[in-house]
Amino acid sequence: MSKLILVTGGSRGGKSAYAQSVAEALPGPRAFVATCPVIDPEMQERVRRHQLARSSRDWRTIEEPLDLAAAFQDAKEQPVVLIDCLTLWVNNVMYEAEQQKKAVSEAEIARRCKPVIAAAREHGGTVLFVTNEVGMGLVPENRVGRRFRDLAGRVNQIIAAACDEVFLVICGQPLKIK
Repeated sequence: MSKLILVTGGSRGGKSAYAQSVAEALPGPRAFVATCPVIDPEMQERVRRHQLARSSRDWRTIEEPLDLAAAFQDAKEQPVVLIDCLTLWVNNVMYEAEQQKKAVSEAEIARRCKPVIAAAREHGGTVLFVTNEVGMGLVPENRVGRRFRDLAGRVNQIIAAACDEVFLVICGQPLKIK
């Protein structure tokens, strides 16, 4: 059975760097599951910097914007898996639904978490999830923003409950909360 760790915090607060350092302290090889679609030059540059930071440290990158459970099948040879990040995954799920003229409910996003948790538990190594804590700021002014905040909050609660450890990273400093 895998050890599951959730790393959360605000944007640019150091969560990805912290999760990467935890992963790199473990014996590799490692898989980095990237959920971020590259949609513009600025995002392409961010992705390039993240890849460069992992380039010499025994990482394999798996790009999977939607089917996180399937990513574990691709990562079966890597005992350490880092999924970065769940909030972009929520964004991708919402975008996919919007393209089909549908909306994602909290019940639907909760249902989508179940196979991810099951696949993570079955993996057999250490799995780190990175997510943004989006519920500590202002209430979004529009319906889509509020839905995103609510769905991300639901995912964070579900994944945190399933994890063995949870860290909140603030100003680059990790605080163990579970």
